[in-house]
Amino acid sequence: MNGIAERTQNELGTETVFTILATVSFCHLLNDLVQSVLPALFPILKSSLNLSFGRVGLIALTAQVTASLLQPLVGFYTDRRSTPYSLPFGMCFSLVGVLLLALATTFATLLIAAALMGVGSAVFHPESSRVARMASGGQHGLAQSLFQVGGNAGSALGPLLAALIVVGGQRGSAWFSLAVLLMIILLVRVGSWYQEHAPHHERARHEALLGRPALPSRTVATSVAVLLALIFSKYFYLASLVSYYTFFLISKFHLSVRSAQIHLFIFLAAVAAGTIVGGPVGDRFGRKVVIWCSILGVLPFTLLLPYASLFWTVILSVLIGLILSSAFSAILVYAQELMPGKVGMVSGFFFGFAFGMGGIGAAFLGKLADLTSIGFVYKVCSFLPVIGLLTGFLPNIEGWRAVRRDE
Repeated sequence: MNGIAERTQNELGTETVFTILATVSFCHLLNDLVQSVLPALFPILKSSLNLSFGRVGLIALTAQVTASLLQPLVGFYTDRRSTPYSLPFGMCFSLVGVLLLALATTFATLLIAAALMGVGSAVFHPESSRVARMASGGQHGLAQSLFQVGGNAGSALGPLLAALIVVGGQRGSAWFSLAVLLMIILLVRVGSWYQEHAPHHERARHEALLGRPALPSRTVATSVAVLLALIFSKYFYLASLVSYYTFFLISKFHLSVRSAQIHLFIFLAAVAAGTIVGGPVGDRFGRKVVIWCSILGVLPFTLLLPYASLFWTVILSVLIGLILSSAFSAILVYAQELMPGKVGMVSGFFFGFAFGMGGIGAAFLGKLADLTSIGFVYKVCSFLPVIGLLTGFLPNIEGWRAVRRDE
């Protein structure tokens, strides 16, 4: 694979390997496409198994929390021991989970299927994020955006394919096992490239860290706390849309399940389109600028959404998806720069926390919807982007290091 890789040379003399970035991005697409089948099935499962909103939320919580708890552990382990073929191994859990999901007839079986899919996701995200950084050639924001856009595209395609394949019944979801098999094949090839290039990457990383001034530990701790609060804001809000947008549209505008899933696809496609912007803009103008604009900039649109007509609901959801989606790549690379040399642990921790917040948000908002209404949930969530004001407490990493080098 590396023999045909398209490369560009950056100022440090390392190379951006676009074929590897494209492969892990495509695998991210397939992974998140498969993962998105679960929420896309919620309306069907709720009806066929007579589930409450609370139980629907618990299924989402199981998948997300399983992934969130395991991802930091996977990243911590692989920071210390190279495991090139952990990616295809992890996908075997997803394969079993998808097949079990298609055959589940009880709530307990659904929870087991969701947990297995969460395990596969827990292995995939920190290790594939590491591969993306290895192949970035120093363009870390661009690499993470390319990696993330694959996942967002998969999340967008999942509900659309579900509308075409599984709307007649949950057993149609078994077709998604073919996507997992393809991913396993591709990730075996990525593992070969990883194994070949890991020693060179480690040497280059250690050389780049020599003489690099470290931020004070208190500044790092404060910054991490702010970043986690921002992720809470982003993913709690996204949980309201990803898990319950179809219910909101069906309840408020009396749409069919198929039509509601197509509207969910439109929103998730906007998320995928907006993701690619955050990384390159962060590389050029700084991560903090992107975080400011992404989290706080979406506030006017979230406040309007609960009161809009169907036409304006679609427009506002697209704007929200475009603006909000640029945040995570910038947050992740910012965190990696806060704690250099800990790519796996940082990636696993932040992906895991994001997944956990999405799962907790889905469960909490599902229970809130049972007690009140879906419309009330969207009114409450509309204020979450106010947390973006905390971005003001983040230091300018590039400027601080430049000053320290001059001293």
